[in-house]
Parts: sequence; structure tokens; C-alpha cells
Amino acid sequence: MSDVLAECRTTGQVRAAVQDWLASTVPARWRTAAESGGRGAVRRIRTPDEYRAWYPQFARSGLVVPQWPTEYGGLGWSRELAQAAEAELRPYHLPRLNPLGLNLTAAALFAHGTHEQRLRFLPKLVSNEEVWCQLFSEPGAGSDLASLATTAVRDGDVWRITGQKVWTTWAHLADLGVLLARTDPGVPKREGITYFLIDMKQPGVDVRPLRHIGGEVDFNEVFLDGAVVPDAQRVGAVNSGWKVARSTLSGERQMVSGAGSGGVDRIGGTGAGRLVRLAQERTERRLPYGWDDANTRHALVRLWCEEQIRSWTNSRVRAGIAAGFPPGPESSVGKVHGSELNQRLQETAARMLGLGATAWPGDPAGYAEDMPAEVRAMLRSRANTIEGGTTEVNKNILAERVLGLPKEPDPWEGKPWREVPRG
Repeated sequence: MSDVLAECRTTGQVRAAVQDWLASTVPARWRTAAESGGRGAVRRIRTPDEYRAWYPQFARSGLVVPQWPTEYGGLGWSRELAQAAEAELRPYHLPRLNPLGLNLTAAALFAHGTHEQRLRFLPKLVSNEEVWCQLFSEPGAGSDLASLATTAVRDGDVWRITGQKVWTTWAHLADLGVLLARTDPGVPKREGITYFLIDMKQPGVDVRPLRHIGGEVDFNEVFLDGAVVPDAQRVGAVNSGWKVARSTLSGERQMVSGAGSGGVDRIGGTGAGRLVRLAQERTERRLPYGWDDANTRHALVRLWCEEQIRSWTNSRVRAGIAAGFPPGPESSVGKVHGSELNQRLQETAARMLGLGATAWPGDPAGYAEDMPAEVRAMLRSRANTIEGGTTEVNKNILAERVLGLPKEPDPWEGKPWREVPRG
């Protein structure tokens, strides 16, 4: 089937081939649920484990990343053909797994990696055989990431990594990670950093989960004690890691800027379209905060309009990427708007529950397990304006790198990293 897809040259051929692939590959009960009840119906009958077990078939088709070259797991399609395929896939709710790999690792490898590195890592990234995380932030280097202190010391053909990372999403699940480490403390902070691809399952890598306010584990702290990275897994030149990291950071900002209207956002929670349906259901059940309430209706329509703006903005960014322009500082627009919009969405969803958002039945000891989904999404959304670069940092990026405004004064600008106070 992948051969048939690869031979498609027109949007009509793509649509027909993708429809055939869906009919022959996606389990019938998933298709029936999607066609009759949408995303919610699919979630009720398809478990995450079932989807992960089936996912390699999706990856083998090339439809996960159809614009990538075939040798890296794609189909080599144009943006137009990829959009035609996505239109056929969208109703069946087949999310891409390994988003940190697809959006962060791949961006760096395409921009700065070697052909050999792409061949080694991209196909298994697409198939979800190797799950990725990002080892950037540190206890003393969050907003000011370039001040990071984790060190990499060369030892023949390998580098030995020592230090600590924190807020590392899904490190407890990851096989590999993209890592920034300091390789020259005698130069200004951005000039002495190198970018590596590190094996997370080796001795010397200690992952400790951090449970957040909703009860889940997404984030981790990672302690590195002499962990080894082959020089062949260095991306870009030594001490040029900050340049490579920009590709990853731009991809991250685009990834967490949201998915558009009506669905479940990448940054966690439910879209305005779902809230409209929830409000209509509440009216039918004669509950407060329903669609018959003018204030609720006004709030939801305003959120829906904002989602359309976000969707259009993201579409323009994706079109640019498809045309060969990697995500740049402009992606901070979507990050700032998307993170704050999602917080307003989730606060509205929780508010619609009334007292149900502050107390719910169940064992107090297991409050997190019994927590309503709307409350969990609201709590999770509090991280949106921090993860992927804080709103303040992203506004500085827009001011300095997009609008061309003067940089904030830094008395240590240009000084060797080892001379800059830390604390």
C-alpha cells in the first residue's frame, strides 16, 4: 500500500489511495466510531495501548510525515498532496505519536544533522520505536537557557556528560534525548554550548519523575553523572549548539501553540467547539451555565473566534515550513497566543461545572483519579505559559528578533561564561 501512496501525483490520486488505505488498515470499529460519534466515540472504544500497537502500520504507510523524503519515513509529497491526505485522515482521529521527536529532534536534524544521522534516527522516530525527550532546562537555566551549566568533556571519540536537567517532559518514557551541554566555559555563554543526541537508558542517567498539580507525571528531573555520548551523535559543530537549539526551540513553540478549533489541543484540554456542545447539553438538562445563558454564550463564541485566529496563524506557519522555511522567531506569536488562549478555554470549562469543579464524589485519598476531566485540563493548562519558553521570554523574542527593538541591557554581555555570577 505504501508503494501505491508513494506513486500518487495528483490530489485526486492521493484522496483515493488514502481512502483505500483507511478501509484496509484502520480497524473497522475505530472507523465506525469516528464516522458516527467523532473524537469522543473513538476515545471510548480505542485504548492508548491498542493505538500504540497498531501505530507501526500508520508509520509504514508514510502518512505520518508525508512531506519527508521516503528514505526518512515519508512519501516525498508536496504540501498540496500532504494537505489532501490530511483532509482524508482528519475525521478518523489518528494522532501522531512521539511529538517531541517529530517536532523538536527532526527540526534540528533536518537543519543541522548529517545524512547518516537522519538515516539512523528519523525512521525509528517516525515509527515510535524510539521515543524522544528534550534535555534543555536546568534548575539555574530556565528562562535564561544559555546560562546552562551541564558540562560535556571530550574523551577520545566520546563525550562525558555531567549535570542536571529539570522539567524534562516524558523523560521517564524516553529512549533518547536532545541535550545541550557546555563544552567551553571560557567564552560567552551562547558560544560555548554543543548539541548532542543522548541515550536515556544508559548508566549515568537518573530520571526522577515530578508529579504535578493534576496528579499526572509529565515532567522529570534528570541527573547526568558521566553519561556517554559518541561524537557521531553530536549535531552541528562543537560550540555551535545554540544555533542548532534555535531550530528545536522554534519547533517546540510551534508544537505547543495549539491545534486549531474544536478538538483537543496539543497543550492539553478541550477546544471551544467541545465547550459549545457541553453548554448545549447543560441547557437540555436544565443546568446552569448552558447555551441559554447569554454570558456563557458570549464567552464561548469569543473563544471560538480566537481559535479560528490561532488556526489561521498556525496554517500560515505550516505553509511556510512546507515551502522550505523552518520555524523561526515568528513562531513565538502562536506560542504566546495559544498558551494564554488555552488557559482561558480550560478556566471556562471548569467554571461551567459550577460546584462540580471544586468537589466531586470519590475517595479523598484518590482525588486525582476521580477528578473531572475539565478540572484536570484546567490545572494542566497552568503550565502552558511556562513550558516551551515562558510568555515573557517569547515576547522578548518577538520584540528583539521580529520587531527589531533594542535588547534588554545585560551587564555581562560578551563576558566568558565562567565569570558570570550564578545563583
